[in-house]
Amino acid sequence: MAEVSLSAVPVGERAVVSAAGGSGSMRQRLLDLGLVEGTEVEPLFESILRNPRAYLIRGAVIALRNEDTDSIKVTL
Repeated sequence: MAEVSLSAVPVGERAVVSAAGGSGSMRQRLLDLGLVEGTEVEPLFESILRNPRAYLIRGAVIALRNEDTDSIKVTL
């Protein structure tokens, strides 16, 4: 299994969070949204420029910017 950043996962492919990076309030926000180790995430949609993207996280659809998801490592 390859480990990549969440922003690199193709739309429609599922991945599992292996490490949540970042710092400060953004890290806390991502953890509060459920992006913790072991959580399954699926990119659903992306804008024309691929930023922001919509993710299915624990039953909720959440839009996040790529710069916020670059620090989250996932396994495919």
